[in-house]
Amino acid sequence: MRAAGYVDGKHLEGEGKALVVENPSDGSEVARLSGLSIEQFKAAVVAARRAFDRGDWSQMPMRDRATLLQRFVDELEARSEATIAVLVSETGCPAHSSSIVAQFATPMKMAREIIDLASSLPEREEHSLPPAETTNRFGQKVRSLRRYTPLGVVVGISAYNFPLHTGVWKVMPALIAGNSVILRPNPLTPLSAMAFAEAAQAVGLPRGVLNVVMEPGVEGAQLLSSDAAVDMVTFTGSSAVGAQVAVQAAGTFKRVQLELGGKSAQIFLPEVADKAVGAAVTVCTSHAGQGCVLGTRIFVPAEMKAEIVAKAAAAVSALRQGYSSDPATQVGPVISANQVARCEHFVQLAVQHGGRVATGGKRPAHLNRGYYFEPTVLDLPDNRNPAAQEEIFGPVVGIIGYRDIDHAVEMANDSKYGLSGYVFGKDTEQAFAVAQRVQSGAVHVNGALSSTYAAFGGIKASGVGLERGIDGMRLFQRITIHSVTG
Repeated sequence: MRAAGYVDGKHLEGEGKALVVENPSDGSEVARLSGLSIEQFKAAVVAARRAFDRGDWSQMPMRDRATLLQRFVDELEARSEATIAVLVSETGCPAHSSSIVAQFATPMKMAREIIDLASSLPEREEHSLPPAETTNRFGQKVRSLRRYTPLGVVVGISAYNFPLHTGVWKVMPALIAGNSVILRPNPLTPLSAMAFAEAAQAVGLPRGVLNVVMEPGVEGAQLLSSDAAVDMVTFTGSSAVGAQVAVQAAGTFKRVQLELGGKSAQIFLPEVADKAVGAAVTVCTSHAGQGCVLGTRIFVPAEMKAEIVAKAAAAVSALRQGYSSDPATQVGPVISANQVARCEHFVQLAVQHGGRVATGGKRPAHLNRGYYFEPTVLDLPDNRNPAAQEEIFGPVVGIIGYRDIDHAVEMANDSKYGLSGYVFGKDTEQAFAVAQRVQSGAVHVNGALSSTYAAFGGIKASGVGLERGIDGMRLFQRITIHSVTG
């Protein structure tokens, strides 16, 4: 039986309910195993807590943790061929697309950068006190210090679309900071998470410092989010589930970091409106639209909308959709039958509320196995259309006309989400001025940046807290304030 977990330095066979992993590309069964039981989840919490309190990792000097974790990444990279094969089979990501880079090569690069970034940060900093407070009434020198120490036990709950990538964002900063970690991958794409376990065992991470737990349902995740022995939960996924995680964590006052859903706007100023055509193609070819930061709402000048919709429909309809193993595939499957149904549902709602399907809008007839939805361009009459308000998470893009820039910004901000946004214009300063009016955690001008060194996070229903950058790194540390006199 295949291991369904790695707890306290040992690979475990599950004692819980059956976990079946499908290949969304053809509907075949990738793996069938028993998930961990609740008792095994509890054992993972005990192991992580004991490892942290033991101190052989949490109290290890940062430079020594960094050395061991560089070897940890070496081991992950040594397993690249096998891990990429698992990622392709469980996510359905086309093996020859640009998205596969984001599945493995990009997170490996970021893993090393996280180690370097954390190693460059001071473990304590002085507050700049005003001169009147640097000496007390007895003439003694007074200082105020911020000291950064490990937080404790961190639970990482990763997303199904880029499981290794989102796993790295949780595992690496938590480990380099000195925490113990429990990684709970999404049940739809859990298998690649075992690469972390194999690397941990290979380099000799102290037992209990890194644990991986799989399950077919949510009982274990609920336990991890509410157990008093856990100090932090970091979650990537839908806004609805993120809200549940926050409620579960609130009872024990855990720190939470939530990177949730998005319905990102792309505003094209009149002089570059033709670039909206390429933007529609990019959404559909980026892992079949299964990306929370993708700009699925495209705003163009109203007088140019008909022409742009027609060009976008022609470009998107020409995309090659097929199995993930086919080198010619540009658009692969979505993750499951439920996700196909979700795409269908919102396309139907779009039409019911005055929208028009310019291309796509249904299951492709030539693919009778797997979970596919045609790359779709919707001509939407306004931003209140359900297809513009809700995250669909598939190869579906809506194009909406605006009267003027104020109208474009108003519609961009008319969303419960606020994860990312994009503004394109020939005059960079003008585009940047528009971008500053968009209410979102990140807004990109004439491109996009995803960097280990730049923090990222959402507002509104798109999340709480930051990932990456110094701010994201510090989130995995406890800040203690010390005053020193004399």
